[in-house]
Amino acid sequence: MSTIELILIALALSMDAFAVSVAKGLALRRIDFSHLLSVGLWFGGFQALMPVAGYFLGSTFAAYFTSINHWIAFVLLGSVGINMIREAWGKCDSCDSKADFSALNMFLLAVATSIDALIVGVSFAFWDVNIFYSAAIIGVITALLSIVGIHIGHLFGCRHRSKAEFFGGVVLVLLGLKPLVEHFFF
Repeated sequence: MSTIELILIALALSMDAFAVSVAKGLALRRIDFSHLLSVGLWFGGFQALMPVAGYFLGSTFAAYFTSINHWIAFVLLGSVGINMIREAWGKCDSCDSKADFSALNMFLLAVATSIDALIVGVSFAFWDVNIFYSAAIIGVITALLSIVGIHIGHLFGCRHRSKAEFFGGVVLVLLGLKPLVEHFFF
């Protein structure tokens, strides 16, 4: 997997955390460094941790599925992408989040926004990837976008949240098609 493909996956996976960060920023009267640190560490950390967990889970069972690994990657990435697209269509563009940065709230949000990364990590087990490099890229990009999201939410509201999530879903669907195309045509 190329670095460009990895960056596209990281951008797609970070859209949920970005959207939550935008909503958090909207609810803030003033941004403190602690807010930026909180979203960066929680969201970036979990987005880095979950693909590693998924990768080792997938690697444990990879030998049983090598003949259909292209289908598994397609189904996993495609279903996550389609779900993101579906959620983007179903949302109104209003943000009603509270600016709660407690450890429990941030933990729950970090887990909820990184489930997709766990599934992508399982699909990584079937590709030739360095999981720790991949997880670091995903985590750093998510942390940075979460920090940017706080600022955007604070400044502009969240008018474009659904568009960002839709774009992330399209990217994951296209990346899910890649292993099928490679298997059948190359």
